[in-house]
Formats: sequence, C-alpha cells, structure tokens
Amino acid sequence: MLENKDPNRTDLRELGEFGLIDHLTQGLTQSQPSTIKGVGDDAAVVDIGGKYLGITTDMLVEGVHFDLGYTPLKHLGYKAVVVNLSDVYAMNMQPTQVTVSLAVSNRFPLEALEELYSGIALASRIYGVDVVGGDTTSSNKGMILSITALGFGKPEKVAYRSGAKPNDLLVVSGDLGGAYLGLQVLKREHEVVKVNPAHQPDLGAYHYLVERQLKPEARKDVIALLEGLEVTPTSMIDISDGLSSEILHLCKSSGTGCRLYEDKIPLDPMVISTCEEFSLDATLVALSGGEDYELLFTIDQKDFPKVKGNPNLTVIGHMTDQGEGANLVSRSGSSIPLTAQGWNAFQGE
Repeated sequence: MLENKDPNRTDLRELGEFGLIDHLTQGLTQSQPSTIKGVGDDAAVVDIGGKYLGITTDMLVEGVHFDLGYTPLKHLGYKAVVVNLSDVYAMNMQPTQVTVSLAVSNRFPLEALEELYSGIALASRIYGVDVVGGDTTSSNKGMILSITALGFGKPEKVAYRSGAKPNDLLVVSGDLGGAYLGLQVLKREHEVVKVNPAHQPDLGAYHYLVERQLKPEARKDVIALLEGLEVTPTSMIDISDGLSSEILHLCKSSGTGCRLYEDKIPLDPMVISTCEEFSLDATLVALSGGEDYELLFTIDQKDFPKVKGNPNLTVIGHMTDQGEGANLVSRSGSSIPLTAQGWNAFQGE
C-alpha cells in the first residue's frame, strides 16, 4: 500500500541541519544592543562593556554523533570539549570557560561517568579553560552530552563568517580528510569484532587517522600564530562538516563566490594511501568528510607574504564576485560547482 504523505508535514531531511536552523530562526529579532552577533556564525557574540564574549554550544547524541562500540568514554569527553573550543577559536577569540550538561540512562555506572569526566578534565587543563557548571538528568535513550563554551576577544580582532571580500585569499590550517578516514577504519574493525568478538584490532598503521577522529585538537596554535604574524582574518570558520560546506558558508555569509584549487588541498600521505585502500577519492573525502576541526579563513592579499611558506598554513584558493559562484578548479583545469555534501544529522550520514 502506498503511504499517504501529509501535505502539512515537512520531513526534516528535506531541510537538513542548516536549512532547519535558517527556517526556525528567520522570525527571530534582536532587541538587546549588547547582542553583536546572533544565529549564523560559529559562536554568538555579546558586548560586555568593551570586550566581546563569544558563546557556543554543541550537543552529542549516542547513536547519532558517536558509537560507544568504538569510542572510549575518556576520548568522548575530551572531544566534546575540544569541538566547542574550536568554534570559539574560529571567531579569533580565546576560550575561557565551559559548562557540561549530561543525560544518561541507567546502563551507565558511576565508573563510566568518571571516565567521561576524566577526558573533560584533561581537555580543560590542556586548553586552560574552567568547567564552571552544567546539568545532569536521566535519559531513556543512552547518553546525551551538551557542552557550552565561552571565550573573549577584542572587538577589532573578532572574525565572522561575513567579512570576506572578492580577491581575499582562502587559507586552511593543517591537512584534511584524516578524521573521516579514521571513522571508516574504526567502523570496519567494529564490524569484524561483532562477527568475531575475540578479534583484536591492530590500528597501529592507522594511528594518525584514528587519533584525528577520536582525539581531535582545536587549533589554538593557529590563533597565536596569526597574532604573531600580525594577520587578522577577514572571515573564519572551523571545518566540522567538510571543506565544501564550510566554504559555502563563508560565501553565503560574505556575499561572495570562490575558486578552490584541487591541487592545493593539503592531504597527509596516510590519507592518500588509505583512500586507495578503501577505493575512495581523496579530494571528495577532503571536501565532504568533516570533523577535521582545522581553521578555514580568508586574508587580504597584502598579507600573503606573512603566511607564504608557513608549514601550518596553505593557500587553497581565493574569493570572487558572488555572480561567479563557488567552484572547484580541478587538476585538469576544469571548473566544477561546489556542493555541500557534508554530514547531515537528520539523515545520519
């Protein structure tokens, strides 16, 4: 029997995460003069009297964002903090505090939560932030973890998604695609263990990739590097949903287009070899994989000599007029429109 679709019911999968946010917040207005930036950036920004306070929050749901079959609780706690700090750094701000809210079912003993909090404590020590509060409650659906991060920045230094201009250079830190491949390795080994519980996975050959997935690091060093180079990004975002999605966010917010050069995308040799092993295209993995938590930003062309040759930074393209669109220039020289193919929470992929 054919299913009758209710014309008054819209499936969330049709919107996707960002379409849903845009739809739900389109009627919201700002009435407080202290609200500098609301919805639509890596963090909200509030003026607290000469200093800008950045505020960001992220929720991780078991079975949607993580699988405890291959994610150690200590690593989960560490990662939950780090991904929120990354959003603060993506505003060119310094994180200072976090709050932790946790909902768990009765299948988790105290010792499991102690392990989770050991990761939270480790991340807070390494990044110099204080855990200042939160909430705990019960859940009938496993574990739900929500972190809110706070940070500060000078008004003239805060970087938004909306500041890019045509001809600005597009720059990325580190290399891309490793976290996605680390997840594929973990999933493959997990499937083997389900069939053969005695199997002992040997992940040594994939150490870099697995660490990129289970223990990512926020790029606070890049923020310090840019300050030392006296470079203020004209726009910035962190790479959580894949390079193509983040570039399109910058283009949409800034009202620009972009030319991204395929041969400039930084790839670790382990990413390239593992893509061959999994029969995956390395460029597609970098464009759509996500969870790398590198920083993607634009700079004025006059600042190019300051970043040229720096091993932590790669110029991968430049911004254009909006009418030119966002395009990938392939190794053969052809131009291909960029599309957002990153992870969608409502499709689970």
